[in-house]
Amino acid sequence: MATAEATGGSSSSEGEAAELTLLGFWTSPYVLRARFALNLKGIPYTYVEEDLFGDNTKSQLLLASNPAHGGKVPVLIHHGKPVAESMVILEYIDEAFPDHLPRLLPSGDPHRRAAARFWAAYVDQKLLPRWIPLYGGATVEERVKAAGEVIAVLETFEGVLGEKGEFFGGGSVGLVDVALGGFICWLRASEAMCGVRTLDPARTPLVAAWAERFGALDGVREIVPDVPALVEYNLMRRARRGLPFLPPHQTN
Repeated sequence: MATAEATGGSSSSEGEAAELTLLGFWTSPYVLRARFALNLKGIPYTYVEEDLFGDNTKSQLLLASNPAHGGKVPVLIHHGKPVAESMVILEYIDEAFPDHLPRLLPSGDPHRRAAARFWAAYVDQKLLPRWIPLYGGATVEERVKAAGEVIAVLETFEGVLGEKGEFFGGGSVGLVDVALGGFICWLRASEAMCGVRTLDPARTPLVAAWAERFGALDGVREIVPDVPALVEYNLMRRARRGLPFLPPHQTN
């Protein structure tokens, strides 16, 4: 069963975004991307939490809005028209609401826009495949190996951030910040899941500091799931998938 809540924005922009609905699920880094973007831009919308794991519990709205992917989230519905896939949604939000800042893609510089798209795609191309076995590895050793590979990807972003400033967008949040930011909560949970701290100030001090800044932003901190909830959710998902039980790593 889906549940809805109104969120984000201010009364001055309610008219233009009154028909905006986001279908999602609370742990999804892709859904978090879309929510971050809407919240940071101050665009009001209705958030609908979908039940993805019950028997025939995906809403008919979700199934009808993203039939190509069997009802995957997120889906943004604007004036009755659905937009699927998180990166497509982020660019759609930027184009559909150009007066709402920050702009996720820089204006007037095709090279900077291309670079932002490249590094945002790099998150899904390089970070995601290494994060999946950290989340769902069959053994502790497999998870630890995956965590090390995640850190290696973050070291690449360390170099990118060193050329930008406080955010990957420079002086303000941009597309790469939101794309990578969707994974912050799960990166924080890695130590509890397998004993490896992926957001490690000793290895990637700039990225670790960026994660703290981004995670503290209004519109982000209110909806980032906390580590204990994610660890509990991960245990539930592992059990549903028939994976071995791996107890949370005990930290001092």
